[in-house]
Amino acid sequence: MHHLIIPGLNNSGPDHWQSFWEKSLPDTSRVVQENWEHPQKTDWVERLARYIDRLESDTVLVAHSLGVITSVEWLLQKEDSRVKGAFLVAPPDADQVELIHDFAPVPLQQLPVPSMVVASTNDPFATWERSEHFAKSWGSTLINVGNLGHINAKTRLGEWPEGRKFLAEFEATLK
Repeated sequence: MHHLIIPGLNNSGPDHWQSFWEKSLPDTSRVVQENWEHPQKTDWVERLARYIDRLESDTVLVAHSLGVITSVEWLLQKEDSRVKGAFLVAPPDADQVELIHDFAPVPLQQLPVPSMVVASTNDPFATWERSEHFAKSWGSTLINVGNLGHINAKTRLGEWPEGRKFLAEFEATLK
């Protein structure tokens, strides 16, 4: 199974779990946006679509933060039988975060592929209640990781073994 890493705002730097996974997961590629600091929904979704168009094997989207909203937007607009599932970590509430307001409103429709949302109870960019609402609306399995903030480099998760376990459990349901 191929893994397509989809970072959020400002990309995922070298200390981010996505960067560790990009190096350690077999068969992995990463979406690189043109403008990491001033994201525009249309541009980000179109860039993701170009990466997906080039896929050569069955793929799981591995998205973080604004990459989650980008992935959800793509999933609700397009269809590609190679995308088997979406692993969605720390979805931000674009309806409430001014810097990413171009991505509002957050889509609340059932996703066409299996999905898992991994969220924290103290994420500064989405309340736990909103994370629950997103997961329910998208038809996603929801994992509560406790107090891990935005589940990013600031959390100092390194390789984030717990997250890898969740990903493996999710992928096992896709076979």
